[in-house]
Amino acid sequence: MKKMLKIPKFKNEKQERDFFDKVDFSKYFEAKDFEKVNFPNLKPSSHPISIRLPDSIYCALKEKANLLNIPYQSLIKTYLSEKLLS
Repeated sequence: MKKMLKIPKFKNEKQERDFFDKVDFSKYFEAKDFEKVNFPNLKPSSHPISIRLPDSIYCALKEKANLLNIPYQSLIKTYLSEKLLS
């Protein structure tokens, strides 16, 4: 059986971060101790990017997005995720 983790009272977030940065959780927990959790309302982080496209591709994207009645940026994200994650 693993030992109990004693968590002190913290004066601020920095102290708390410093404490948990140094903790080796393998001394206190085993894989079977954890439960799977779900965060249904958590939105994935996103990063804005800038990309140069030839006019022909840009126009084709906008036309296709217009036909699908979605923003062209959403269409680009869909195409990228289908290609990269399949």
